[in-house]
Amino acid sequence: MNLLQGIKMAWKSISTNKMRSFLTMLGIIIGVAAVIALVAVGQGTTAKVTEQVASLGTNLLTVNITGRGAATALTFEEAQAYADIPGVQGVSPIINGRISAKYGNVVKSVPLEGITPDYELVRGFHVQSGRFITGLDIDYRQRVALIGTTTAQNLKLDDPVGQTIRINGQSYTIVGLLMPKGNSLGGSNDDKILIPITSAERLLRVKGIRSIYIQAETPEMVAPVKEALEADLQGKFKGSTTAYTVFDQQEMLSTMSSIANTMALALGGIAGISLLVGGIGIMNIMLVSVSERTREIGIRKAIGAKKRDILLQFLIESMVLGGLGGLVGIMIGVGGASLAGRLTDMSVSISWSVAVFAFVFSLGIGVFFGMFPANKAAKLRPIEALRTD
Repeated sequence: MNLLQGIKMAWKSISTNKMRSFLTMLGIIIGVAAVIALVAVGQGTTAKVTEQVASLGTNLLTVNITGRGAATALTFEEAQAYADIPGVQGVSPIINGRISAKYGNVVKSVPLEGITPDYELVRGFHVQSGRFITGLDIDYRQRVALIGTTTAQNLKLDDPVGQTIRINGQSYTIVGLLMPKGNSLGGSNDDKILIPITSAERLLRVKGIRSIYIQAETPEMVAPVKEALEADLQGKFKGSTTAYTVFDQQEMLSTMSSIANTMALALGGIAGISLLVGGIGIMNIMLVSVSERTREIGIRKAIGAKKRDILLQFLIESMVLGGLGGLVGIMIGVGGASLAGRLTDMSVSISWSVAVFAFVFSLGIGVFFGMFPANKAAKLRPIEALRTD
């Protein structure tokens, strides 16, 4: 018996019992679909997290001051002095808080950051109209503001540049509308107001700097700059390592990518269990099929069919069940993942290499779990098989 003849016989047997064949393949279908969909979501999440972290800059360092004793912050001059560290391209100390913004009759609670002109370089925020914060705004504590696109929409500001809004009851003139930046791990980058850092000290009644963004010249300079920062901070806080934290964006990127990849593998592994359950279902049905077709096997052996012909017949049948289940599962998995990506905010990345692996794995399961029933059928004696009613 050749392969083509075996496939025809297998298809005839499967089509004869359509409902039973479908229920047999159901475990494989669910397993393959789950593997593809979950891995697609996992890889999409990994790519999104990596993109968000990378958008902050792989050569970015973030210093947060928690303080020790009476020393709870750095002065503006101390923070700016970090620009003199070799390898530092830009330093942007910030003061942040949440304020009440009012325009006309609209009042919104909005995140606010007090910044310096270097914020544009270090954080990559630019204006689409108007101007950015300048050194003169810092020196003279000007009441000027930059506004995000989402904040402008929420405050019903169609043409915000030149308009006056009230921030915690004080009048500020909008001098620039920020370009859209989308969301990041910290939330929306478009729902915020930026003002000069010296004005923010007075407005928020904050003394000193507790957060600093520092950009190294190159990713290779991140490590030496970080060492210099930690050495200086240890000196300022008398050797305490709990008074500050220095976040390396590269380390965060590696950590987040590792976590996301591990989750994707775990989800794929859990879904893979369904494939094994489906394989057990195939073996169970094939054993039932051998019992039902014992007389057929006896007749085929009596007219000259060899042991390998019977083995190949049932092995091909189990492979066809596994392969068909795999193909249907791929279609459902790809379609379901794509639909989920369109209907929700989830990021989905279809991996065709995973789809091919899942199909090959489903074929392998058909072979593995079909081997025992096929071998049992091949070992039947013609006389005993013909005696079976």
